[in-house]
Formats: sequence, structure tokens, C-alpha cells
Amino acid sequence: MVKRTVIIAGATGMVGKEILAGLLADDTVVEVHSLGRRPPTMQHPKLKAHVVNFASLPVLPQADEVYLALGTTIKVAGSQQAFRAIDYDANLAVARAAQAAGVKKLGLVSAMGADASSRVFYNRIKGELEDALGKMPFAGMVIARPSLLVGDREVLGQPVRRGEKLGFAISKVLGFLIPANYQPIAAAAVAKALLSAVPRAQGNTILLSGDMH
Repeated sequence: MVKRTVIIAGATGMVGKEILAGLLADDTVVEVHSLGRRPPTMQHPKLKAHVVNFASLPVLPQADEVYLALGTTIKVAGSQQAFRAIDYDANLAVARAAQAAGVKKLGLVSAMGADASSRVFYNRIKGELEDALGKMPFAGMVIARPSLLVGDREVLGQPVRRGEKLGFAISKVLGFLIPANYQPIAAAAVAKALLSAVPRAQGNTILLSGDMH
């Protein structure tokens, strides 16, 4: 059985928390290095928490895979510049540091609508990150593009988003009319899809939201 060492950035977020839990429960994973501005709330013998400044990352330990789950909103970040610093700069910095540490496979939590040429700022930044990562020589890369994420933000200390609650309520009534790629999706489902696909990834793969339900 192949033993894996994994790096994750953003393990305190909604999808990141689910990815971390899955990694810690996986018998093939012997060590998980979590990178964040604060440590995860969970503790585990396999978990090594690193509180870091993403603008000036230390040399990372050697690892096999990296999962990028850093993300915010413009409202929470406070400005477009602050949003870009997290969703683009920090994720890309971790990818580069992970590659230098020998990582061969990468998983990214992106978003439906990611497109570097989009007029929508959020989608454009997501697309620019995907493009930048796609130019890096990872042996395998999996990009997850979830639609509206469903999860308990209050438990994570995050503000509840009224748009998400409304979208979820509508989908429960009219879900059969909504294309699969645009139906709300549980954060746990996104994490499960990445955890399954990344270890066996060859080349670049995009998982649309409908693929992960």
C-alpha cells in the first residue's frame, strides 16, 4: 500500500475542513501538513499545523499531493485587491512552494463560471488561477468547479450568505428544472470528489458541479 504525505491550504474553510477530515481518515495518508493563517480546530496524530504568511511561505516539507481550498468573498475580504491576494496569490504561492517540495499532484477548489476572460471579477480571478496552475508541470491536477456550496458556515465562524439560503430553498422546490451543474452542492461532496480523483490523476481534469453530486 502506497503511503502518502499531503499538504492542504485552507483547511478551516467549508470544503477544506471536509478534505482535511477525509485525509485524516485515510489509512494510506501518513502525514498531513495544514497551511493557514490559523490552525484547524481538529487535532490528530497525523496532522501537522503550520500557521503561515502566504505572502512569505517557508520551505514546505516533501509531500506527494497538495489541496488548495483557500477562498473568500469580496465582501469578507473588503476589496477586490484583498480578494485577489487570497484567491489567486495565496493559492498560487502554495502551489509553487509545493512543487518545490516535490509534490506531483494537485487538487483545487475553484468555482462554476471560472473564466480568465470573464467580465465578472470573481469568475475572472478563479479562471486566472486555473490558467496559471495549468502551466505548471504537475503530473496530475484536478480542478473542482462547484456551484452554490451548501454547508454550515456558522460552525466555521463564517457569515451566513442569504443568497445561498435562498438558492438552496429554491432548488428544493424546483431542483428538477435546474441543470445539474447549477444545483447547490454539499461541501462534503466536493471534498469527496477531489479526494477520490487527485491520488490517481494523470494530466489535467476538470470536475463540474454535476459530476460531483
